[in-house]
Amino acid sequence: MATYVRRAKFPTKRRISKSPFFPGLEDLSDNLPMCSEEPSSMDNQYELQRQHRFFMNMNENMVHDVGSNGVGSGASMVTSSPMGRRNPVSSHHHNHHPLPVPGFGGIQIPDNGERYSRKVFVGGLPPDIDETEITASFEQFGELIVDWPHKQESKLFSPPKGYAFLLFQEESSVQRLIDACMKDGDKLYLSVSSPTIRDKPVQIRPWCLNDADYVLDSGMPLDPRKTVFVGGVPRPLKAFELASIMDRHYGGVCYAGIDTDPELRYPKGAGRVAFSNQQSYIAAISARFVQLQHSDIDKRVEVKPYVLDDQMCDECHGDRCSGKFAPFFCANVTCLQYYCEHCWATIHSRPGREYHKPLVKEGADRPRAVPFRWC
Repeated sequence: MATYVRRAKFPTKRRISKSPFFPGLEDLSDNLPMCSEEPSSMDNQYELQRQHRFFMNMNENMVHDVGSNGVGSGASMVTSSPMGRRNPVSSHHHNHHPLPVPGFGGIQIPDNGERYSRKVFVGGLPPDIDETEITASFEQFGELIVDWPHKQESKLFSPPKGYAFLLFQEESSVQRLIDACMKDGDKLYLSVSSPTIRDKPVQIRPWCLNDADYVLDSGMPLDPRKTVFVGGVPRPLKAFELASIMDRHYGGVCYAGIDTDPELRYPKGAGRVAFSNQQSYIAAISARFVQLQHSDIDKRVEVKPYVLDDQMCDECHGDRCSGKFAPFFCANVTCLQYYCEHCWATIHSRPGREYHKPLVKEGADRPRAVPFRWC
């Protein structure tokens, strides 16, 4: 039975350098040598720190002093953003490719000829079809591996929930598969047979690489400190759809991105949204959850501040922590600052702040709350 180990025979593709905050945007000014292999983890701290320092130096318009004046809480602070209202996402549905961003020093979307992820979702499979039969049905388009969640642990020969993923060696195989599909609106189908079912239409859902990033207002600089992490994003949801939903709820959206894995560039189930103003950002993190409703999608997902991993303490600017990066971020709207351990203990021993919880960055860019032990 095939497992992930078989991927080793596929050649690892060289990747362009990315901004660590807006991963679909290419950093054209980074001329450092490229590695022959992908990083093994999204938490390669040295690489993220190097890229972020370069990114921040390029963007002269980046705002660093956020939320130090004690802004009040609640969605009642939201005002209609002129940018968000004059440029509704719905007017861009037929032109939603990401744009170069003025103020980002030459950052633009890569153009390497590839249009799709090499990972393709196939759903509605016959219940008695096994891995060998799935492979036989799709190998006409190119060499592939058939995979599904927990395949290696379950040791099953058939996908238990009627869907699987096709991992092609070449992106051109995906384009050939799409050309062979029957189209029904915006959905694609291909007939597949099993021992007991002949020519059953199954849904083919490729991921278009351009759908991973969407710039709503190319005239606004993207500020990581006005960016939120959105967890549990349904994988079919595109960046421009996420931008539309978040702009409808909070206004002021200037960018949305879908997080993708570095090897196959397929959605990981999370995203990030950058706002053009502090009011919209505060409204989003204060809400904590948002209902993503679009087409067949209706899901409540979590919203958190996007936590950076190389910020100096906003209180002491490194004087009390030997110049080390601040490990804690306070997401309470009365703070919205980064703190070293000393300053966190000092500031949050004051009345009214002792119950604030620090956020730290963890795997896959997901922020998490950590307990803080008072000195």
